[in-house]
Amino acid sequence: MSTIQKRVLITGAAGFLGSHLCDRFIREGYHVVGMDNLITGDLKNIQHLFQLEAFEFYHHDVSKFIHVPGHLDYILHFASPASPIDYLKIPIQTLKVGSLGTHNCLGLALAKKARILVASTSEVYGDPLVHPQDESYWGNVNPVGPRGVYDEAKRFQEAMTMAYHTFHGVETRIVRIFNTYGPRMRLNDGRALPAFIGQALRGEDLTVFGDGSQTRSFCYVDDLVEGIYRLLLSDHEQPVNIGNPDEISLKDFAEEIIKLTGTTQKIIYKPLPADDPKQRKPDITKARNILQWEPKISRAEGLKITYGYFKNLPKEEWAKLPKEFEKRKQA
Repeated sequence: MSTIQKRVLITGAAGFLGSHLCDRFIREGYHVVGMDNLITGDLKNIQHLFQLEAFEFYHHDVSKFIHVPGHLDYILHFASPASPIDYLKIPIQTLKVGSLGTHNCLGLALAKKARILVASTSEVYGDPLVHPQDESYWGNVNPVGPRGVYDEAKRFQEAMTMAYHTFHGVETRIVRIFNTYGPRMRLNDGRALPAFIGQALRGEDLTVFGDGSQTRSFCYVDDLVEGIYRLLLSDHEQPVNIGNPDEISLKDFAEEIIKLTGTTQKIIYKPLPADDPKQRKPDITKARNILQWEPKISRAEGLKITYGYFKNLPKEEWAKLPKEFEKRKQA
């Protein structure tokens, strides 16, 4: 007797993380239903999947009612702008996908009796007053600041997800994603890594905001996807940090990019924007204990792969950030 192929819906499928998740679930033998309204995603990230019988795509905004025919075993809700460039430009859509979009995905999970994993973020911790950040920390977030549309959308998303779990009994999982990088990132999305590499490729000085002492922790995308996959298949419904605890200051990180790219440009400093987090480092004790997960790919190895990807992009994609955002801080 043949078994029914498991089906997974991935929202934000044409985005950076969503497309890598599509690849992973295809490799694991799932039938993947991708969904994206392409407001920040790009079909080129998943064009290699369209020839496969195990993949189908819906061009749809999850902030509107979602209909997917047939059974679903899992839903991964990754639809959301994720960079400052995006959520400063489309703040209302950012709030709607975190609220209405999450509500629609949870309603679909309830109707399909599917397990759902929602993509939250380290930004729920805001500009943290504890370091490193573990899952018990409630955060230090300015709800009316420029980053509030993203931070609060994700915090609401977590609350809605837990409400569906406790009230409706939906099987839910919540991943709090820390800074992630790798192929298919947009070179002009405003975050530190692509911003630095883009400036190096264009022969520009690398812009660091503040004095460069603020820290980030960068996780290579393959490691992140592995953590997400393990969390989905676990029995843990509380939020779990997935990220790389190898912390580095943005000044030192810019110097690493200069060395990697061989650019002769220097670092210049500009004022630090409002509510910019001073420190980012995940406590991944829970992921280690529950998922037996920790990152495997070193920053040196991951950066080499990522730089190779960016360097091979058409030169017209090396363009500067939109002028109105040039002075905004990288996440």
